[in-house]
Amino acid sequence: MNKLGFILTSFVVALAIASSMLFVVDQRQFGVVFQLGQIKQVVTEPGLNFKLPPPFQNVSYIDKRLLTLESTDTEPTLTAEKQRVVIDWYVRWRISDPQVYIRNVGINERAGALQLNRVVRNSFQQEVNKRTVNELLSTRREELMADVKRDVLAAVRGADQPWGMDVVDVRITRVDYAESITRAVYDRMEAERKRVANELRSTGFAEGEKIRADADRQREVIVSEAYRDAQRIKGEGDGQAAATFAEAFGRDPAFAQFYRSLDAYKASFSGKSDVMVIDPSSDFFKALRNSNVAPR
Repeated sequence: MNKLGFILTSFVVALAIASSMLFVVDQRQFGVVFQLGQIKQVVTEPGLNFKLPPPFQNVSYIDKRLLTLESTDTEPTLTAEKQRVVIDWYVRWRISDPQVYIRNVGINERAGALQLNRVVRNSFQQEVNKRTVNELLSTRREELMADVKRDVLAAVRGADQPWGMDVVDVRITRVDYAESITRAVYDRMEAERKRVANELRSTGFAEGEKIRADADRQREVIVSEAYRDAQRIKGEGDGQAAATFAEAFGRDPAFAQFYRSLDAYKASFSGKSDVMVIDPSSDFFKALRNSNVAPR
């Protein structure tokens, strides 16, 4: 029984030792074998590999894929005309030589990202200082990114202490004024728009008053001319009527007097309830008393 237990224990120990001597490298990684703190081997091809059991040898993995580093710094940078701008950028990079990278940078991707971020940020500050805002936004934007990439590659490929990495691309995603300047710009734009709006409203009000005044003047002219023409026509009609009556009544004055008396009677007795208190001997009833004025 003790012999069986010893065999099982020995088998388990042997299995554990064997498993600690095997490691698998993924196609997305580099496998770095360390022996007593020194790099013994770098495995670049995927597959199953062998090493000595710990603590004699240990293995760590580093990403071999294309990595992205994005800017996190919101500190404004001065342009050539001393304008404060904020630039957002990203860098595409990869580890090309794991052994050199571990020796000069660090044992993981974060160490390389931190150092690369510092170099890229300093390069952008230097290059932005040489250009105006207009050049950053349009004419020399591509040139700026190419110059920054050149500077960064010169730093990571330094002859004295290379970083074991490669920078594939440097891109600017946003160029904007610092928030304090942006707020001031927006305030000036708002004030300018309000000024233009007030000017347009004032101009419109003045034009409206001018149109209303012209319309009132035309109305007065038209009414005055119409009243003048109406009075002229009325006067002509009254003149013609008076001439006609004068001509007609001039032929027979007695009949004219009788006709006018009838009009007066008609106007006086127009209502059934009308009451008139008149002296019968007055001239008002002369036409009724005088038979000589009867119509012929």
